[in-house]
Amino acid sequence: MKKLYFIAIFLPAVLFSKSFLISDIALPKTDIQNLDPYPCNEECLQEHLENGYIFSFLAHAGERLEDDVLEARRQEYLAVFNIKKVFTESKLRIALLLPYKKIGRYAASTTNASFAYLMSKNRPFELKSYKIEDESYSEISDALKRIQNDGFSYVIAPLTQDGEEIVSNIDPDINIFFPTINKKDAKNESEYLYYGGIDYRAQSDLLLNEAVSPLVIFYDQSSIGEQLSEHQEYAFKAKFAQNKKVALSSSSQRPTVIKFSIPQQTTNLEKQLKENEKINEASFFVNTPIIKSGMIISQLTLYDTNTTNILSTQTNYNPLLLSMTQYQDRKDMIIANSITQNKDVLIETNSLLGNDIVYDWINYTTTVGIDYFAHLISGEVREYDIQSVDNQMIYPINLLQPSFSRFIPYQLTKERAD
Repeated sequence: MKKLYFIAIFLPAVLFSKSFLISDIALPKTDIQNLDPYPCNEECLQEHLENGYIFSFLAHAGERLEDDVLEARRQEYLAVFNIKKVFTESKLRIALLLPYKKIGRYAASTTNASFAYLMSKNRPFELKSYKIEDESYSEISDALKRIQNDGFSYVIAPLTQDGEEIVSNIDPDINIFFPTINKKDAKNESEYLYYGGIDYRAQSDLLLNEAVSPLVIFYDQSSIGEQLSEHQEYAFKAKFAQNKKVALSSSSQRPTVIKFSIPQQTTNLEKQLKENEKINEASFFVNTPIIKSGMIISQLTLYDTNTTNILSTQTNYNPLLLSMTQYQDRKDMIIANSITQNKDVLIETNSLLGNDIVYDWINYTTTVGIDYFAHLISGEVREYDIQSVDNQMIYPINLLQPSFSRFIPYQLTKERAD
């Protein structure tokens, strides 16, 4: 029954989200009256939930609950049933700056992520998209002027690095969050610009603690692939030079780094892998998109490459990896992941809109950003306990392994732990 209510109530939202328009006609509100003369503590509330007495639970849960689990269920049902609430706070007004041609499908998914978050807050909001054809100075400048003229002070902008640089040059005095950019790649100290991009360098550094020599780096010809391959080579050699703890697979006194650039059309790695003694017992760092990574990992097994481990940043934290490769191919793989916090109600609301915030890091960072702005606007407690340092979100990093059917925490081997 719960699922039927969910679908029935959110169907209008799904339809509107496809065209990125929100109806001016407000959805009807549900009001629950508490007619029970007896008080109800946390044990009583839990009992109502276990017995399926949802409305009895909601009748007694009129205010925020101290128990995090019960509060999460309360928020979920408030959103599901569109429970009436007295609003004394200001309306949440958020603008979206969307370069459709540059970011492709993320123009829709970041809109849905923002919409899903605001719907879950169960309070008045206004979400308006400003579409731009490209990231030229004139397009971005004109859009920012329209945003300011319309009275918006908070903007979610999933731009590329080129677009972020133009915004930095314009230096507008409105709050802008870039879910796609890490501040390490920016050159701006404006107090109005916020950054939510995941730190691939920090992930690489953590993974390199598990690397041995020789280190074999696969990368594609994208800017991020090339930048990461250079950083990983430098960081690996620097760790060794500074006498930090780096395990070596031989008695060699110098670390060896071997790099392979993998063009998009390449489908066979026989030349790089077959009977190549230079890469025996190596650590392999994979800086490629998920499809290419699946091909590389499978062929490491195909050509009997004796791998110590396979390392990857956020790029390959994707359930598709589990279906594309055999367990034997990925059993020694370690993946860095910064999507470490999520709320069930936000996951479910996004899912109804065909959106993923569990594995898709841009949708996740967009949600973190709009949550941060909602906190600045309303003063309410944030949903995500993620620290902001110098206007950059600092995400915790977990190391995971792709097991048989899911990702599990990586356990340090005794040798590495020592």
